[in-house]
Amino acid sequence: MQKIVVIEDDENIRELVKIALEGYGYAVETFETAEDGLKRMEEMVPDLAVFDLMLPGMDGLTAIRRLRENEQIQKVPVIILTARDKEYDKVAGLDGGADDYITKPFGVMELAARVRSLLRRCTESAEKGEKTICVPGGLTVDTALREVKMQGRPVILTYKEYELLTYLIRNCGRVVPREELLDRLWEYTADIETRTLDIHIRTLRQKLGEEGGSYIRTIRSVGYRFVAEEK
Repeated sequence: MQKIVVIEDDENIRELVKIALEGYGYAVETFETAEDGLKRMEEMVPDLAVFDLMLPGMDGLTAIRRLRENEQIQKVPVIILTARDKEYDKVAGLDGGADDYITKPFGVMELAARVRSLLRRCTESAEKGEKTICVPGGLTVDTALREVKMQGRPVILTYKEYELLTYLIRNCGRVVPREELLDRLWEYTADIETRTLDIHIRTLRQKLGEEGGSYIRTIRSVGYRFVAEEK
C-alpha cells in the first residue's frame, strides 16, 4: 500500500483529505505542523507528501526546501494544497521544489487524480531500470537511481523536473510541442496553467547551470528542443 503524508493545519481539511485518499486505497498519515511531518518522513519515507503553505511554525515552502536538501527524503514527490492562488505563490511553490500545485477550494476527485498520476509516473520510472544516459558536455542521467550530474556535480531535481529533462533527452533533436509536454507529463491539460511548464523549464535550466541549461532551446510559440552538442 502506497504511503502518503499530509501536512495541513486545518483539522477539517486534514480529515477530509485523509478520508478521501484512504478511500482510494492509500495509507495516509496527517500532521498539523511541518516540523512533525518532516520528522515522521525521516522515520518512514512516504511515496508522496501533500503540503499546505500556511502552517504554524515552519511554513510549507520552507519545509519543502528542507525536504529537497535532505538526502534521505529529497526524492519524495510533493503536491502543494493551499488557499494561495496568486501566480507569484504558484511560481514560488514550484520553484521551491513542489511537483504540483492545487488551490483551495478543491475537489477530492481532482486531488486523487493528481496523486494517482504522480505516483504512477514515479512507479513507472523506478521499474524501467534503464542505463545511464550520457550527453556530450558532461550531463549524465542515471535512470535506475534517478540521479543527475552535470560535469560530476550532483543536480538535485524535483520529480517533475527530472521527468521533463528525461523526456526532452529521449526526444533529442525534435521540437516537442508545449501541448505534448503538458499532456504526457501532467495528464490534465484542461486544468493546468501552461505557465507551470515555463516555471519548470526555467528552474531546470537554473539547476543545470549555464552549460547544462543551454541544452534546452526554446522554440517560440511552439515548444522546446533538447540539443546535445559537444561543448
